[in-house]
Amino acid sequence: MSDGLGDLPAFDDGRNHSLPGEPEWPVREVVVEYDEGWFVGGYDRVEQPDGTEKKYYWAELSPATVIVAVADDHVLFVEQYRPTVRNTQLELPAGIVEPGESYTAAGARELAEETGFEPDSTSLLQEVWCSTGVLRHTRGYVFAEGLEPVDVDHDSNEFLVPRTVPIDEALAVAREPPTNDATLEGLLLAEEEGLL
Repeated sequence: MSDGLGDLPAFDDGRNHSLPGEPEWPVREVVVEYDEGWFVGGYDRVEQPDGTEKKYYWAELSPATVIVAVADDHVLFVEQYRPTVRNTQLELPAGIVEPGESYTAAGARELAEETGFEPDSTSLLQEVWCSTGVLRHTRGYVFAEGLEPVDVDHDSNEFLVPRTVPIDEALAVAREPPTNDATLEGLLLAEEEGLL
């Protein structure tokens, strides 16, 4: 039984919900309780294997890209205040993937917008589902190199300061609190690929 959600537009730009396939457990009801376009929240009332039913709450976000950018033996970070967690973090550049964009194209665009550097090459390290207990959100980790300066074009809610960290210190610096999952995961993936 299809839950019917996959065909419904979820975002203001017309994109559909990002469901990976047909549910294994029967979905008896789908309720969207909150819809701000870039963020949609609700629940599925699901029949569990023992026959009982439960509401599984979810929040769906647009896909995002996280960029591990390297130049001159340094990793490019951005420092920014995060009102949601009320602290300033040193993190990898990141942003929303626009309709029709690949993770790598979005990564190049976001890197230029946030830091003022455009890469001459990008490659996808990994696509992942994030916080699957409550989120419907994918993230693509992108490696970028060959950075050239360009004009910065911050979004209206971006107050960022680019910072560079030597490659051999990047993971240790990223592990210093406060930190976030996207920064650690991106660096670990790049390190595993032998890129750091």
